[in-house]
Amino acid sequence: MIDIALLIGRLLFVALLYLFLFAIMRTGIGLVRGQRKKDHAWSLSVERGPKELRGVTIAVAGPVIVGRSPGADIVIGAGYVSARHARFTLMGQNLFVEDLGSTNGTAVNGQRISDPVALKSKDVVTIGDVAIRVRYA
Repeated sequence: MIDIALLIGRLLFVALLYLFLFAIMRTGIGLVRGQRKKDHAWSLSVERGPKELRGVTIAVAGPVIVGRSPGADIVIGAGYVSARHARFTLMGQNLFVEDLGSTNGTAVNGQRISDPVALKSKDVVTIGDVAIRVRYA
C-alpha cells in the first residue's frame, strides 16, 4: 500500500515539475518574441574605404568608437585617422556622432563637425576616405 502511495506521489511530483518547466518556457519564449518586435535599431555600414571594411555592418547597442587603435570598434589603419577619431553614441532613440579631437576631422553629409551631431537615417559620416552610412530600421 505504501509503495502505491509513493509511486503516485512521485508521478504527481514529476507532472508538477513538467508543468512548471512548461510555464517557464512559455514565459521565456514570450520575452524573446517581445525583444524581436523592437520597433527600430541603429546600424552602421561601411560603404567606402579599405577593401576589408567595405560591407561591414555593425548594430549600435552602445558607444561605437572609430579609429586607428586596435581597441576601436571600427579600426581604420590609415595615417589620416587618429587613434580614437570619432564616437557614435545612443541617447534614447537618437544616435549622435562626435569628433574626438582628431587632426583631420569628421564630416556628416559633407559638412565638417566640431560638436556632437544628431544623425538621421541614411546620413553618411566621412572619416578621411571612409564613408559610413547610418541606418535606422
